[in-house]
Amino acid sequence: MARLHTKRADQRRDATHKLTTQLIHENQVIAAESLQVKNLLQNRSLSKAISDVGWHQLTCQLAYKAEWYGRDFVQIDKGYPSSKRCFHCGYIADTMPLDIRRWDCSACGTRGIDRDINAARNILKAGKAILAGADKLRHHEQTTVGHTGG
Repeated sequence: MARLHTKRADQRRDATHKLTTQLIHENQVIAAESLQVKNLLQNRSLSKAISDVGWHQLTCQLAYKAEWYGRDFVQIDKGYPSSKRCFHCGYIADTMPLDIRRWDCSACGTRGIDRDINAARNILKAGKAILAGADKLRHHEQTTVGHTGG
């Protein structure tokens, strides 16, 4: 049984190295949300999938590889409303339960917004704003590694 766990851990580590290397080589800027994995593991429906992924290992590898290759890696504070903010107009919905996967913006009328794609766009936009020194994003946590900009 121990050999099986070791083999699985090695496979996960190898897959994570391959993924992070590809991400670093293909992108100048990578932005990610600072997730509280411990809190996410308390959700019974998500805990198995989350624990299998190895989020901490993924972000650590992205951070040091960004430094090695002169890329920017920014982590956005977990409090940033990435899922609730409409990428098109900036409107922030009051609530957004996890079971809502698509939503309509009541401010600009955009319909069928995919929660995950919307969040990814907002996180990248916030990361770029942090790197550009935007004052209005001070509430974000900045952990830029390997910043090559002026």
